[in-house]
Amino acid sequence: MSPLMSPSGGLEVAVLVGLQASGKSAFYARCLAGRCALVSKDLFPRGARNKQRRQMRLVAQALAAGRSVAVDNTNPSPLEWGPLVAAGHDHGAVVTAYWFPADPVGSLRRNAAREGRDRVPDVGVLATLGRLRQPSRRDGFDTVLEVRFDGHGGFLVRQAPDERR
Repeated sequence: MSPLMSPSGGLEVAVLVGLQASGKSAFYARCLAGRCALVSKDLFPRGARNKQRRQMRLVAQALAAGRSVAVDNTNPSPLEWGPLVAAGHDHGAVVTAYWFPADPVGSLRRNAAREGRDRVPDVGVLATLGRLRQPSRRDGFDTVLEVRFDGHGGFLVRQAPDERR
């Protein structure tokens, strides 16, 4: 089984966890887009209210329709990923954390190359760094996978070191 495939072959909630400009959106596009609907607060209008409620509604709608979903936000702590884990399990989905280990220097460098709305103020990246915590199975995830750049424009995906048994 590929580490990118849901262990059950059924519904999956893929929760991407990492700093801004850590590669989450590129990873989604390259590795998850073919099988998971995308939910991201970045796609909501800038002034939209109740973004969390809207996100959770979109996740529930996708799962109820039998579609796997990937949530591409920073999701730095249990406060953000806890409701996603619960929603996934409520719909019988496997919930996978895709952990992008913190590389603040690299994230700030990649973020500086962004333009317009895609660029996040450096203080925002640093604030996320202060809240970022590695997810684990103790948080309710069925699987935790670590994602790193492979140096050739792709990604290396493996079982997170703290999760190997």
